[in-house]
Amino acid sequence: MSAQLFRQFSQLVYQQCGINLHEGKRELLQARLNKRLRATGIPTYQEYYHYITSPNSEAEIVQFLDCISTNLTYFFREPKHFEFLEQVAIPEMLVAKRERKGMRIRIWSAGCSTGEEPYSLAMCLLSHLGEGEQRDFRILATDISTRVLEIARRGAYTKERIDKVPPGLRQKYLQRRNGSDGEAYYEVVPLIRQVVAFRRLNLKEPYPFHGPFDYIFCRNVMIYFDKPTQQDLIQKMAAYLAVGGYLFVGHSESLTGLQHPLHYVRPSVYRK
Repeated sequence: MSAQLFRQFSQLVYQQCGINLHEGKRELLQARLNKRLRATGIPTYQEYYHYITSPNSEAEIVQFLDCISTNLTYFFREPKHFEFLEQVAIPEMLVAKRERKGMRIRIWSAGCSTGEEPYSLAMCLLSHLGEGEQRDFRILATDISTRVLEIARRGAYTKERIDKVPPGLRQKYLQRRNGSDGEAYYEVVPLIRQVVAFRRLNLKEPYPFHGPFDYIFCRNVMIYFDKPTQQDLIQKMAAYLAVGGYLFVGHSESLTGLQHPLHYVRPSVYRK
């Protein structure tokens, strides 16, 4: 792939979803594109670029963005966030909601990948809620990749993916199954799955839902964006966060240098 064609693909990706592909990503892009060339039967990168930039190519654009997004995760990733939820955020939220006698709880997992994050959040919250308090608890889980959303909706994971789930939660919310190949896997129970709604969402586009959210998890997403896109994303997310709500970003991420109305709480945790 020539440097010029790489720049054209990079610009297209940036325009579509805000991901910033620098020169060091050229080999990665080529490897991911090879999958789409085989799937479509298009012989060259140049012809594929013409195809996805031509009219009526929306369906292939979705497949193209699917193939370049990164989707490695596991249950209870970045455990410091879940410790903070357990010890601080959830107890104080429940005290406030019980005093107001209103138990509406909304969480947004932005960039949810294959579903481990929103399912972890559901396990964490449900373990704190009484039976009557679970009726108005929902998690919105969004990602740009239709492929990972299909995996998330199935709710079935290998042992390696669920290793970090605390034993009590694993016993209560995951069921061991035997696959057709004889390998064991673990299935999320219906109680957890029914509170999580998976939707495809491009974070650059207008959001087709209403807040406010008590917690927004947008972890290891902003690292793929440049500063202007990060700025726009944080302003939009802050607007969807409830007063007193928390925003969680990845431990390798920070809001330093961005304008926003949120207060720093601890590394990678902010509050409105």
